Amino acid sequence: MSSKQQRVFDRLNSLGIEFTVHHHPALPTIDDALPYWDKIDATHCKNLFFRNHKGNQHYLVIFHYLHQLNIRDLEQRLKQGKLSFASEKRMEKYLGIKPGSVTPLGLINDEEHHVIVFIDKNLEKAEKLSFHPMDNTATLILSKNDFVRFLQVQNQRFSFLELY
Repeated sequence: MSSKQQRVFDRLNSLGIEFTVHHHPALPTIDDALPYWDKIDATHCKNLFFRNHKGNQHYLVIFHYLHQLNIRDLEQRLKQGKLSFASEKRMEKYLGIKPGSVTPLGLINDEEHHVIVFIDKNLEKAEKLSFHPMDNTATLILSKNDFVRFLQVQNQRFSFLELY
């Protein structure tokens, strides 16, 4: 277990949030993860980290892994101009993560609450969600309600949004 994972576990435990963890080899892509997810009872999420065209605002977008995000549509909704994927340097700065490990659990590193989180409205129906615990060698499962509570306690700006 990495120190990043331990930090996530400690934070969730301090909040009284129950979770389970499944350890596995590094899984940098959804395709890599699929064989390991088949026995995990949770809604698996895709997490994309964007920056606006000025580079002064960052967005974490969370949606079901089987869906595709229309980035142009998201740009029009946010009215922040063109969005692009955040660089590795920005991922490290705001979320404390590396590419292939994008996770909302990295928000424990966003002490200035710089990142705005958009969650697909369809995930409101999910009972349990899965995310990497800041590195891609494990999958962490927690209830959707506990995930929302995590965001609230973090004082993170977030909203559920129809993404497709």
